[in-house]
Amino acid sequence: MPKRNKSFLRDHSLSIVFLGAFFLFWAGQSFVGHHHDNDERKAHGQPPVTYAQYVTSSDFLEATFENWESEFFQMGALVILAAFLRQRGSGESQDPDKDKHEEDGDLKPIPGAPWAVLRGGWVLKVYSHSLSLALFGLFLICFVLHAFSSAAASNEEARLHGQPEVTVLRHAASSTFWFESLQNWQSEFLSVGVLVLLSVWLREKGSPESKPVNAPHSKTGK
Repeated sequence: MPKRNKSFLRDHSLSIVFLGAFFLFWAGQSFVGHHHDNDERKAHGQPPVTYAQYVTSSDFLEATFENWESEFFQMGALVILAAFLRQRGSGESQDPDKDKHEEDGDLKPIPGAPWAVLRGGWVLKVYSHSLSLALFGLFLICFVLHAFSSAAASNEEARLHGQPEVTVLRHAASSTFWFESLQNWQSEFLSVGVLVLLSVWLREKGSPESKPVNAPHSKTGK
């Protein structure tokens, strides 16, 4: 393999593996979900649907956006809360003893700094929070898509039982919609909280998510 290709794979292997795993598991979800949906249809005396019909159905889209919504929410929350809150000894936290004014140093232009840093002003202010803005923007997009697809799935169920349909806004205020969201939100915040606490005492050699193996439990940072 050419050296350039080796360098690219080495430099981007983490994102390649995670995105590859995402597409693999998403495809698995769609295939298994297709069979499950047809089993449900058969039990209710309904005709089966094709794979293409299923992956564009409200059931599949609702399940997808429901999960994406919670992921982007917890990541955005972690990015913002970690800027203000501390957990002494955790590899996911800044040093509680660090002077907050030291953080202003990364706003100074240096050779090779991003264009926004060199530009300064409002551009730099927006860029300074661009990660959380992007994550919460993705959260809002998925939240809206979850609301629309969940309402469509609910109305399909209502039509089968001869019940009246509801609007997206009315469905978004229902206990069904919020049960779908909160059951995922609570698990995401639990997993992040557990990681924050476990990284105080446990280690993973070589991982930036962990402190050095020989670091004291009370030490924060890398």
